[in-house]
Amino acid sequence: MDSLNEHAQNGAARRDLLKGASAVFTTSIFTGNLKGANDKPTIAHIGMGRMGRSNLGFALKQENLAVVAVCDVYKPHLEKAVEMTEGKAKAVRDFREILADKSIDIVCISTPDHWHAYMTVEACKTGKDVYVEKPISVTVDEGTKMVQAARKYNRVVQAGTMQRSGVHFQKAAEIVKSGEIGNVTFVRTWNYGLSKPEGIGTPPDGAAPSDLDWDMWLGPAPNHSYNANRFGVDPKAFSHFRWFWDYAGGMMTDWGVHWLDIVQMAFSEAMPNAITALGAKFRITDNRDTPDTIQVSYEYPGFIATYENRYGNANSMMGKGGGILFHGDKATLFVDRSGYRLVPEKGSEATEVEVASSNNSNMAHWVNFMDCVRTRKRPISDIEVCQRSTTTCLLGNVALRSKLRLDWDAKRWTTQQSEARKFLAREERKPWKIVV
Repeated sequence: MDSLNEHAQNGAARRDLLKGASAVFTTSIFTGNLKGANDKPTIAHIGMGRMGRSNLGFALKQENLAVVAVCDVYKPHLEKAVEMTEGKAKAVRDFREILADKSIDIVCISTPDHWHAYMTVEACKTGKDVYVEKPISVTVDEGTKMVQAARKYNRVVQAGTMQRSGVHFQKAAEIVKSGEIGNVTFVRTWNYGLSKPEGIGTPPDGAAPSDLDWDMWLGPAPNHSYNANRFGVDPKAFSHFRWFWDYAGGMMTDWGVHWLDIVQMAFSEAMPNAITALGAKFRITDNRDTPDTIQVSYEYPGFIATYENRYGNANSMMGKGGGILFHGDKATLFVDRSGYRLVPEKGSEATEVEVASSNNSNMAHWVNFMDCVRTRKRPISDIEVCQRSTTTCLLGNVALRSKLRLDWDAKRWTTQQSEARKFLAREERKPWKIVV
């Protein structure tokens, strides 16, 4: 990870290089190909499930971007994506074809979490900029390699923690930083809901559908027979792969990363010093691995933060199913995707305020990404920023699975407890070893 001074020097060098480009033809800042001055950068989308098609929709609205290819190992998803492009994008089944295509400048990676790290590193190595969904990885070690690749190959890598591009989230962070709600010593984040005990059911292992390449879907994850829940495609929900340790980290990384990312933004990207966690499957009887009830506590410099999730009761603070509460000695600040509300303490001079969300954070996130592709600045959810937020969430799961109180050493980027380190990395299934 380079210093701020090195980053500034590198940025100046890149600007000088771009000034030297000719008026008619320019050496592309994307892949090194020779392009016409008016040519748009090209993008390919990998992973065309529900989230992938959402990202494709926002990419198609960018006037300065040409979608040229879509990729998925599941034929129905691929067909839907091609249809979204009105048949203009090339359909690809193997992502390696996209990475080998030198005419493609950018890739958007919206695959299941266990593929994020390998694809991001390989895309950087081929000179492509990257938009990668959150959480960026399933292990701490993978996130480190993603940052190393982005820096080594000088790529712009934006993570999908799009709340950072929400104006009201930015304002909420400013309120905390300014001291308007006073000294904050406790922060609560949560997702609550009431689900049926049978959850997603317990389908048996069996043969994969003929239109799915199951071995490629598994990729670097451990080999496992096809199971409908592990694949997890559901027309009424985001895919259920996220409830299995082999591919994701449950609600801790799926939603917790959104909330804790904003908490860390409000505290100048602080990392926790210590982590404890309790949780289990107390209600849901399906075949998921991840807990249906969890509480993770983080000790940061000067305050405690928690993430809580449950499926057995939907009654919630502020009448909201999820969000963030910053508790200061002058006021409490609540923020979620709909807006923020400031509630003063009794006797405080703080003023009660309620503000609704004023922009589409997803669209703003893509606009920011494309601006940074052009200027070579680091995006608002730069890979290194999201590495910190993702690592915080992963450590919650490590504390849960190891049954240890963790002390985090941010300088060495590891836990002081050696017994927990086996959860910080894992061996990829051949031939998908991540090499920066």
